[in-house]
Amino acid sequence: MNRLKLFFAGVLLVAALLGGLGALGLQRLLPGIGGSQAQVERIVHNYLLDNPAILREMMERLQQQENAEALKAQGDAQAAVPAALPALTTPFGSAWAGNPKGDVTVTVFMDYACGYCRASLPALAELIAKDPNVRVIYREYPVLGEASVTAARFALAAAQQGKFRAFHDALFASDGPSNAAIGAALAKAGLDPAATQKLATSEAIAKEIDRNHQIGAKLAMNGTPAWVVGRQILYGARDYQALADAVAAARKAK
Repeated sequence: MNRLKLFFAGVLLVAALLGGLGALGLQRLLPGIGGSQAQVERIVHNYLLDNPAILREMMERLQQQENAEALKAQGDAQAAVPAALPALTTPFGSAWAGNPKGDVTVTVFMDYACGYCRASLPALAELIAKDPNVRVIYREYPVLGEASVTAARFALAAAQQGKFRAFHDALFASDGPSNAAIGAALAKAGLDPAATQKLATSEAIAKEIDRNHQIGAKLAMNGTPAWVVGRQILYGARDYQALADAVAAARKAK
């Protein structure tokens, strides 16, 4: 039996064990393999032990396929940015910072339970402080559970009252989006808890979160933080220099 046939036999053996294909099914698909299921399993088992490089080749091929799929998804996402720009660059209430008439807009998608988002905040603050002509739009993108959704709702309610940054900074300074942390952030931002909770449960805020998720899906944002700088998508945490370079590239592309 040649190597290729045994390779597929190994794959089919996994299917047999998990899906009940059985030795008879293997024999029908690969007539060169004979014997009982135990004999077939032993043949394939021994072959894989004698040729373990096959497993590495399988993993390498799988990784190549996944990388190619990821690159295609990111390419499709990049092509979708122009159509998404109006929604990307329109802030919800006061969920923005920097120069409102800045020549480059940085849109950042964050989750209050995301440690990488918290780690990116100093870089973003430095960018705002050093570049007087940049505008930052914050988009609530809760992807890490119900606590994140609750925090996003309260953040948007704060934005409706003109106190987004105060709430945002206070909550990110906590250990995570617990009910206690949200309450403390509301107090620090000077927000009335009852009034803010009423806003947080509104249909307008639910629609905003849903809209952000739709945008994120089109832009292949599978986690946080994620950024759109001008028309360029960036994924993951970024330091100040990476953000400054992206802003410079966006200006050059104008």
